[in-house]
This record gives sequence, structure tokens and C-alpha cells, in this order.
Amino acid sequence: MTDNKNNNKTMTEKELNDLANKIVLKITQLKSIEELFEHAQSFSPKTTGKFNSIELTEEYEAYGEIAKLLTLLNLFQEDEEYEKCNIIKQEIEELNAILDKYDEI
Repeated sequence: MTDNKNNNKTMTEKELNDLANKIVLKITQLKSIEELFEHAQSFSPKTTGKFNSIELTEEYEAYGEIAKLLTLLNLFQEDEEYEKCNIIKQEIEELNAILDKYDEI
């Protein structure tokens, strides 16, 4: 049990366990999100040898990655997985920063 000094309310053992379960669940969800992004980063779709011979610039690589992330963002929004959406938005912002340097040229 804990004592909250602001209002002297004491948590019951059940409330403390409920809180602990919520924290564990949240950490587990965040870990699965990390694994999802690690998988997405290492994923290389099956392409023909001709496609693999194309040399892409950093700019075009960024555009391709943004296209993929926007697709995932739409899917996660439909599934109401907003934590994943926030992570994807951060990734998109980083890629936009890369693209911004090409707009300055």
C-alpha cells in the first residue's frame, strides 16, 4: 500500500495490483511496437534483380520510406492503434528533415 501525501488516500492492494498490471501491459505494448519497427526496417520485399540494380539517391529512398510509413499510418489509424501512429509520425518527421535539405537546393 502507498500513501499519497496530497490527499492522504491509501491504495488498496487490489488497486496497486491493477496499476501494476496496467504498467506491465503498457511496457509490453511498447516493446511489441519496437519489434514491429525493427522488422519493418529490416524487411526487404521480394523484387526482381532488375529492380535491385536501380541505384536510388538518398532523396528517393526517403520518398519511398515515407510512402511505406504513410500506408502503415493509415492502417494503424483504422485499427485505432494510436501509439503506433505517434511513432510513425516521428519517423516521417525525420524523413521530412532529410527531404527538406533537397528543397533548399
